[in-house]
Amino acid sequence: MNVYFLGIAGAGVSALASVLASEGCGVSGSDDGVFPPVSTYLDRLDIPYHVGFDAGLVPDDIDAAVIGSSAKLDLAHNPELAELAARGVPRHSFAGYLGLHTQGRDNVVIAGSFGKSTLTALVALLMREAGRDPGYFIGAVPLDLPTTGHSGADPTFLIEGDEYIISEDDRRPKFVLYHPDCALISSLIHDHLNVYPTLASYEAAFAELIAMLAPDALLVCANGFEALHRLTQGRRVVWYGLEPCEGYHAADIRIGEITRFDLVTPGGAHIALQTGQLGLHNIENIVGAAALLLERGAIDADALQRGVAKFRGVERRLDKKTRASRVPVYEGFGSSYEKARSAIEAIALHFPTRPAVVVFEPHTFSWRNSASLAWYDTVFEGVARVLLLPTPEHGAGSHDQLTQDRILARIRAVGVRADAFADGASILGDLVHTLTGDEVVLLLSSGPLDGLARSLPALLDDTLD
Repeated sequence: MNVYFLGIAGAGVSALASVLASEGCGVSGSDDGVFPPVSTYLDRLDIPYHVGFDAGLVPDDIDAAVIGSSAKLDLAHNPELAELAARGVPRHSFAGYLGLHTQGRDNVVIAGSFGKSTLTALVALLMREAGRDPGYFIGAVPLDLPTTGHSGADPTFLIEGDEYIISEDDRRPKFVLYHPDCALISSLIHDHLNVYPTLASYEAAFAELIAMLAPDALLVCANGFEALHRLTQGRRVVWYGLEPCEGYHAADIRIGEITRFDLVTPGGAHIALQTGQLGLHNIENIVGAAALLLERGAIDADALQRGVAKFRGVERRLDKKTRASRVPVYEGFGSSYEKARSAIEAIALHFPTRPAVVVFEPHTFSWRNSASLAWYDTVFEGVARVLLLPTPEHGAGSHDQLTQDRILARIRAVGVRADAFADGASILGDLVHTLTGDEVVLLLSSGPLDGLARSLPALLDDTLD
């Protein structure tokens, strides 16, 4: 079976390619924008791809094609898509193909406005620590697993369930294609304003996922979200959170380079855990993963303790980028307000005496949409300085696009020191002269950051060691 991936550098598309590659399928593809960590990941797995869309480079022996959303930004002018259509090659969205490919497995869908990549990676690692070999699909690069997608010998398949639409032609959320046997929902906060303009429309996607579950299916939800309580009325839910609740919660949290806390079960048992992950949100993620697996009988306390201690997270989720610099650099996935705030609060919690310098790229449609301008009033609260990259232009005509100058003015209006930069090189030039050695730097974006996740740590390791 040979499958061609149009838009292979997308996080989800590349993860599906990994699943198929783990089964011995021939996979290859193309994309017009390929940057780390996905480019590095594809190279490491020896998955062939080319940059740009060229009909002459499409292989001859293709049994099926998977079309990623990044490749669908300009369907009318994509020569590879036209070539595939002319040949009559069966074409699928990546979510559609993933759903078909995993139908009949024991599918665990892990969804939520934020936290789902980390949770899926953590659950997969914990199951492996318990001697299982689950299949998994993760829309980010895990630091403790060999791939972002794996078929697995276990009946269980773990799926990071994205609520974003399947395609411009199919406006359903992706996770409705995944045949969930049980689900974990980590959060529910209005996101993806370009496709869910109202909170009600966004909540409706999660209501659809919940309705797909059998009446007696396991549903694990974060306790701190009113919408989840409202949407799950009438069915049994296993709740979890940082604070005491009727389900699983954390107690006796001691923040440090290694953070220690107790997991408290509904029966009152205490399981001592420790983690090197930053932030209270990651403690909550650990509690949620433990709740899911303990309720399923898929792990014992010893394996849970070992796995949580080993877990290093996923790339771009507060992973440390520097090795020797006196100024540590961390990268966070700032695709929404809540994700950005969680990363900033985690940095403040673990580095309370260091001024936080944030390099920010407003990459997602939500950050670039005028309807979200008020996010900038509070998102950088407590930050010493913000260095702002330009707003990307892709898809700018499809919504009410903000300019870099307008964003900068809004940040400055609330008293946060902020400066605009044309590119990554100018940010490098600024920081090498302005950092004094006592700061901590946080890179925040869901986009390429003009290569700063590679270039800035290398520069600081050389100049501030």
